Amino acid sequence: MELSFSPLSSIRISAAIPLCKVSSLHKTIPIKSTCKSSDLFQKCSKNLPSVGLYHHRTCSKTVSNRHHRRISIWACSRIGAAGSDPVLNKVSQFKDAFWRFLRPHTIRGTALGSIALVARALIENSDLIKWSLLLKAFSGLLALMCGNGYIVGINQIYDIGIDKVNKPYLPIAAGDLSVQSAWLLVLSFALTGLLIVGFNFGPFITSLYCLGLFLGTIYSVPPFRMKRFAIAAFLIIATVRGFLLNFGVYYATRAALGLTFEWSLPVAFITTFVTLFALVIAITKDLPDVEGDRKFQISTLATKLGVRNIAFLGSGLLLVNYIGSILVAVYMPQAFRRSIMIPAHTILALCLIFQAWILEQANYTKEAISAFYRFIWNLFYAEYIIFPFL
Repeated sequence: MELSFSPLSSIRISAAIPLCKVSSLHKTIPIKSTCKSSDLFQKCSKNLPSVGLYHHRTCSKTVSNRHHRRISIWACSRIGAAGSDPVLNKVSQFKDAFWRFLRPHTIRGTALGSIALVARALIENSDLIKWSLLLKAFSGLLALMCGNGYIVGINQIYDIGIDKVNKPYLPIAAGDLSVQSAWLLVLSFALTGLLIVGFNFGPFITSLYCLGLFLGTIYSVPPFRMKRFAIAAFLIIATVRGFLLNFGVYYATRAALGLTFEWSLPVAFITTFVTLFALVIAITKDLPDVEGDRKFQISTLATKLGVRNIAFLGSGLLLVNYIGSILVAVYMPQAFRRSIMIPAHTILALCLIFQAWILEQANYTKEAISAFYRFIWNLFYAEYIIFPFL
């Protein structure tokens, strides 16, 4: 078989098949691309509308289909390569893999949490604000991003098999990022974060940062791999994303302002609220992953108690959070703004109930569970967004 490409990406195919009587019949057979990349498929569909094939009616359909598939794959790869710069392609692919590797929803939570805590500390001490602190605040945010990247990255390195079942879109599981590159990234994150914190925030905050990295490590890395044990996993996630983040950022901000640490009622509230919320995230994060967790014998509450029961448990804990927030506003009007605290948390609680109802109506399909989990993260973001104004 001979293939030749014209500049217009058309394909001329002439085939000589033994034992097949050559027919003069000319058929135009559309080829459906088998390329995995949707972008590449679009290019193929534009540039490769049809293929002319001379073939005999009595030839095997199986052989013909196999040839069609091979031609389709080869043509797609040639068109994709010819249509763009290989260097730019590699850069674009790495950027996409890098962003997925960082797990954007966790990045947003960390960024919003740190910004909200810094904003609250500055609102409480507005007379001490200096523009020179801006660079220090950005360096602290970068350190937190690095710590977040290290924790979620090392989890992906040791969860490749599970992710191929539960999260095949993640870059290592999808083959878009090598394990060696992933290791280089996580080690760079850890080293960069430690250097930033060590040079800018003193020994106490550095020790808290190291504790967070340590907990993130034993969560994923054998022989500890604490994620195998439901209670230990919940406690680690709640500690890192709840207590350490809120306490550490608020402490560091007050230190940068020249103040000693002192709890304020709003900061004590958000630390308690988010620690319980992080516990709910730790519980519900396993809901979309039940299939892979069962396959790899990872014990979670979702695998033990069932998806429906865990969804109800997580929703119930969040409702306790919201009811507690409303009661706090009612009984401590001197510390909180009732006009914001009560209606905001009432609305969020009603939205949660509605989403739980949608999940029930969808009969807990994987798509509905994933949507419910994303909504819980949206509630998490919302709490940090309204916190500076409470």
